[in-house]
Amino acid sequence: MTKTPNTPVTIVGAGLGGLTLARVLHVHGIPVTVYESDPSAESRTQGGQLDIHEDDGQRALADAGLTEEFRAIIHEGAEAVRVLDPDGAVLLDAPDDGAAGRPEVLRGDLRRILLESLPDGTVQWGHKVTGVRSVGDGRHELAFADGSTVTSGLLVGADGAWSRIRPLLSDAQPRYVGTTFVETYLYDVDTRHPGTAEAVGAGAMYALTPGKGIVAHREAGGILHTYVELNRSAEWIADIDFTDPAAARARVAAEFDGWAPHLTALITDGETAPVARMIHTLPDGHRWERVPGVTLLGDAAHLMPPSGDGANLAMFDGAELGKAIAAHPDDVEAALTAYEEALFPRSEAFYADAREILDICLGDRAPFGFIDFFGGDSQAQHAVQAQS
Repeated sequence: MTKTPNTPVTIVGAGLGGLTLARVLHVHGIPVTVYESDPSAESRTQGGQLDIHEDDGQRALADAGLTEEFRAIIHEGAEAVRVLDPDGAVLLDAPDDGAAGRPEVLRGDLRRILLESLPDGTVQWGHKVTGVRSVGDGRHELAFADGSTVTSGLLVGADGAWSRIRPLLSDAQPRYVGTTFVETYLYDVDTRHPGTAEAVGAGAMYALTPGKGIVAHREAGGILHTYVELNRSAEWIADIDFTDPAAARARVAAEFDGWAPHLTALITDGETAPVARMIHTLPDGHRWERVPGVTLLGDAAHLMPPSGDGANLAMFDGAELGKAIAAHPDDVEAALTAYEEALFPRSEAFYADAREILDICLGDRAPFGFIDFFGGDSQAQHAVQAQS
């Protein structure tokens, strides 16, 4: 077994939260190593567009010294929103007037600027964690699939919903909420799918009914990124063979029989294999007792239904933890205590909002509850918009 050197600050997971933490620590001159199971930064797609909020995501990027780089990747006009009925009739058309202060960027572009801001070698790719154990004095040993190990002085789980680090702190397990988003893409839409492109418009399009809906977002380069939202049991989803893309598309599209063809084309004409994203959540207000030398951020700490807040909260967690470590350079426990005392009430406040937004999109009053909510609360409207 190959033994790797000890690392004073060890982050598991090179998502937005883990990379923000790494960058803020680097800004403060604190060495850090990030271990990521992906073999490279380009090994898989990074999801769609995110709206970056002034009070958390943008603050985190400012703490990371990346505001200028962030401004350079903004997708102008993407905050426009349309709501359609199943026949394709427009129920709401809200252009992007630039007043919201929540510009949209591609998740992949945001991850790229974070990666480029870190010294070479900060992220160790191809390191899948297979086990972790306490070795005393707040230190933990990580074992990787390649047989190597590393011992951390401070361990941070930034490894998402199915965190391998969370069991050190909590017995909580993600549970399925009864909603699945089926992800599809269309490319070169203005030329190849003009009717669908026109229906979606310049930003996000929502076609919602109780229990199901089609949500699409225009991305740079003539791309429509779609989430087909379905309130269905885990057994219903498992019965679809997603290894057969054509059959899976047909099965999902059958749930929208009679809808306008330029809406169902977002499913039937999909140019990538459809992917089922089953929505899971941790218990509302998830928290844990202080355990020496280890903590969590992002979905590992507070997994909740998609509401536009997840990425912003993860980056803010990372920035706040980085600043706490910098403020207590000789006292890890003081840093982690300060971070968690702010983390728990901050994240708890978002659980109820996330559940409410999911109900507004797919509940009994859809789409009219969505339209009422959108028109009546400017902060909430952009959280709902970013659900796509």
